[in-house]
Amino acid sequence: MERTIKFLISFLFIVIFAALPVHADDGLSLSTLITPQNVDFNICTRTYILPADKLFYMAIASVNANKFNIEEIQSKTGYILFTAVNKQYLASIVSIDDKRSMLKITPTNNNYFFPPGVVLNFFKYIDMYGATPLVKVPEV
Repeated sequence: MERTIKFLISFLFIVIFAALPVHADDGLSLSTLITPQNVDFNICTRTYILPADKLFYMAIASVNANKFNIEEIQSKTGYILFTAVNKQYLASIVSIDDKRSMLKITPTNNNYFFPPGVVLNFFKYIDMYGATPLVKVPEV
């Protein structure tokens, strides 16, 4: 009898908690990222705690990692012209001070009707890999 009661309680526990909704990540869905829409200018700019030269190299790495086509690179002025989803974008890096810089990604035709995933994936790569400090590997 005691065994049956434990089984029923366990069964009810599983049934009750299985019916509760489970929410995953709060990020945007895939259809939202790839569907062209009006994108706010504030989404296209981000400030990083990185020197401008490191942010420039991270931006080049982000273009390559996202498989965008690089059209032109100017390291002196700090901009990258690239093509994604048949549209040209300009990624420009501006130094704020010695330790901070700003990255701005804008469409070259000033038409902000494009898939926001282009900009968000660009920033996501830098957020994941640019903020990690470089560590010297000890020699064996």
